[in-house]
Amino acid sequence: MSYAVPPTRTAAVVQQLRKEILSGDLPAGTVIKDAALAARLGVSITPVREAIAQLSVEGLIDIAPNRTRQVTQVTQKKALELIDVMSVLACAGFEWGVENLTAAHIDLMRQRQQEFVEALRAGNLLAAGAAGGDFGSIVITASGNRELQSMVDLVRSRAMRTAPLIAESLWTTVIEAHDDILRQLETGNTQAATARYRKMYVDYRALAEVELFGPVDYPTKRVPRLA
Repeated sequence: MSYAVPPTRTAAVVQQLRKEILSGDLPAGTVIKDAALAARLGVSITPVREAIAQLSVEGLIDIAPNRTRQVTQVTQKKALELIDVMSVLACAGFEWGVENLTAAHIDLMRQRQQEFVEALRAGNLLAAGAAGGDFGSIVITASGNRELQSMVDLVRSRAMRTAPLIAESLWTTVIEAHDDILRQLETGNTQAATARYRKMYVDYRALAEVELFGPVDYPTKRVPRLA
């Protein structure tokens, strides 16, 4: 197997395992064996163990008390919880960074939106998730809050495990929202853009809840607002 090697062997193993998990090549419940994985990737045991520990923090690998390692099972409940957490962090980052956006930022967001749509049309959920995530990350980066960006990246990697559970029709909600947000930003209406970004998460969460659990009798959770 060949792949681009990041700066360290541990980072290379993390990158490869994350890709295999998010793409479904390593399905939920797959037991991860250090020696077998090290042999397959052509590395020693140490970077494999370090990579597994990092992916455990990201929520992609479960480590049982008996030290058994397996790809995390993503339940419907966990999927909704991840959406809730992601909405809080992403919306806060958007609000904090939107006033700092330049024309170059908006052009880059437009480019990521195009990549997002093209990846979805091609059925590549991994690439779509990356491009769609970058759409909001551009704004968070403009806020200058690196810690928040790190937290968003961490939750997003976990949330991408929910992609197979979500119907393709739900992505339409995100596409339409992104288009609306770009239109608002192009006219300089940052307040409307922020409100639309929040509404995107509210709508997506409500639709995901119905898709995952069926119609319910209790109200959809609102996205908390951070000061």
